[in-house]
Amino acid sequence: MTDRDRTDRHVERWLPVLADLDPDVEGAVTRMSFLTRHLRAVKDRTLADLDLQAHEFDTLHALAGRRGRAAPSALAGDLDMAPASITARVDALLRRGFVHRVPSTVDRRRVDVELTEAGRAAWRGAMDVIGREEHRLLTALDPDERRLLSDLLRRVMLVAERPTD
Repeated sequence: MTDRDRTDRHVERWLPVLADLDPDVEGAVTRMSFLTRHLRAVKDRTLADLDLQAHEFDTLHALAGRRGRAAPSALAGDLDMAPASITARVDALLRRGFVHRVPSTVDRRRVDVELTEAGRAAWRGAMDVIGREEHRLLTALDPDERRLLSDLLRRVMLVAERPTD
């Protein structure tokens, strides 16, 4: 038998209480929930250590994902925010020197937001720490197992993304 974790003890505690409890479902969901909380805590500590607010990091992340330059409306879409709400975020990042506004290359009436070197460094610093922890956790699996885990979670996500009746 493999090593036991806290979820094994959790499932054992609940099996006598809930006769219809599926230990595999309970185990998987409890472990996913714990891992999500763990990674969120790592992210929160990392951002605090780097003097970044979560919304600042999220905005820098969205901008980096667009190769460092985007229209505010595109960022608002990526962040699932109203376009008018992105202005305050951009203004705060501008004051910290993490972004600057530049004329759009496709519409002279529009202004884009662009990462500065300081903004890219702040985003990258957080990503490096968070990424190291993700990799640390997943080194428990060999490359084929990581691929299998990713594929299995994709199947579960496809069900979660479908509308319910």
